[in-house]
Amino acid sequence: MPQSISCAWTDEMTFTAVVDGHSLVLDADEAAGGRDKGPRPKKLILAALAGCTGMDVIYMLKKMKIRPAFFNILVDADLAETDPKFYIDVRVRFQFAEADRQYASNIEKAVKLSQEKYCGVAAQLKAGAKVSYEIEYLADSQA
Repeated sequence: MPQSISCAWTDEMTFTAVVDGHSLVLDADEAAGGRDKGPRPKKLILAALAGCTGMDVIYMLKKMKIRPAFFNILVDADLAETDPKFYIDVRVRFQFAEADRQYASNIEKAVKLSQEKYCGVAAQLKAGAKVSYEIEYLADSQA
């Protein structure tokens, strides 16, 4: 089934995308003629990856009757040095509380299934970039 969005130019370098009825403002930084009214489009790919894989992991953990004490996803990425500047190396860090370590095998299973089977954003990125992931457990003071 085809999927579509609308993305209307509003002024300068600002656009408003409508995705599933939700508005999202995108803009460039001032050096590129924007007014910094919203995130840059390319970084939304990283947000989409975090959201996609995060939802997968939570869905699977819920099925296992596990509710993490803390769950956060950090995504770091490197861009190609020449145009078009696309992501060439993407690193995903799944962060959980130290208290969640008791569920480590279930967490590892959920993360692996998301990254290797279910997350369509990860699969799309893997077509042109190296995508890696790790799981870390943070002390209570960090979580």
